[in-house]
Amino acid sequence: MVNQKSIKALIVEDEVRSIASLKKLLEDYCPQVEVIAEAKSVGQAVAKISLLKPQLVFLDIALPDGDGFEVLERLPNRLFQVIFITAYDKYAIRAFEFSAIHYLLKPVSPVDLQNAVNRFGNDNEQVDLDKKLTVLNENLKGQSKKLILPTSDGLRIIKLNELIRCEASRNYTTCYLTNKKEQIVSKSLGVFEEILSDYHFVRVHNTHLINLEYVSKYIKGKGGIIFMKDNTEIHVSKTKKTEFLEELKSYANYL
Repeated sequence: MVNQKSIKALIVEDEVRSIASLKKLLEDYCPQVEVIAEAKSVGQAVAKISLLKPQLVFLDIALPDGDGFEVLERLPNRLFQVIFITAYDKYAIRAFEFSAIHYLLKPVSPVDLQNAVNRFGNDNEQVDLDKKLTVLNENLKGQSKKLILPTSDGLRIIKLNELIRCEASRNYTTCYLTNKKEQIVSKSLGVFEEILSDYHFVRVHNTHLINLEYVSKYIKGKGGIIFMKDNTEIHVSKTKKTEFLEELKSYANYL
């Protein structure tokens, strides 16, 4: 964790109660954060960020004269990291998760806030945020779903239908793609399961999450064996068999 009062932060939020609530949470749970100013509109945010040069900005999506994205567009030379604050619904939240962008869902919980602040400084947001915002905007507009894979040497952007399956290895996950390439990501398989579960991906084993689009055959057994279109065979655990078959049936009806 960063030393006490070492992060200068600015809050961009138009609701007085939300500002007060976030400041109180930061005071109680994130003492390393010093709130140096507040802004209630796009115009105020651009002016105060330019003048005060905070290290971290808590940025609400919905503002009276625009949105949080406009703030960032008007500040192309960003030397700060961003944590979005949003009241978006479940499917819009998926867009943030696909884009690997840090966000807090209203009402903000202390644990989520601590986790978000503790990530400060770990990511090269100044370099990566433009790419993440591009993917986020495309996903929010309902265009072809894209997923950002944070890798050891940067970010890889893929279309969701290019991901065949994910395989766990401790705290890492190997993503197998349609171009026969593999990508190792420093996220657990559980993270992928959580964000992809509404998009025809199903956990069939402790170590395997598969895209139902690429299932070519299933052989019954205690758990059974799945034959994927990339010529791999994946064993289904007995505890996952019922869920897998239900999801497979649902997917067949969806087509």
